[in-house]
Amino acid sequence: MLYFSLKVAITSLLIVGVSEAAKRSSLLAAVLASLPLTSLLALIWLYHDTSDLKAAAALSTSIFWMVLPSLLFFVAFPFLIKCGWRFYPALLAAALLMVGAYWVYVQILKRFGITL
Repeated sequence: MLYFSLKVAITSLLIVGVSEAAKRSSLLAAVLASLPLTSLLALIWLYHDTSDLKAAAALSTSIFWMVLPSLLFFVAFPFLIKCGWRFYPALLAAALLMVGAYWVYVQILKRFGITL
């Protein structure tokens, strides 16, 4: 239980750190948020928990393939805000667009024989 609590605390501190940095500098927060911190932590936790190199490599490969559709969110959200949408509806719509893009992207990858 202590190990789980440590994982939650470290992960939470990173997220809070990014949001606090954004209050001072959007550039600094963007640099911190764009680092694959979540991916790095997930790889570390997975390997620490399982010692399975193949599982860590498979996760890394899957993350690589999923980056492209996730970028749609970061295009759609500011676009919707600039079009006059309020924060939460724009956030929800951008997230739904991203989820739809994930689904379409996975279907396309399957047609090329790439399974995740």
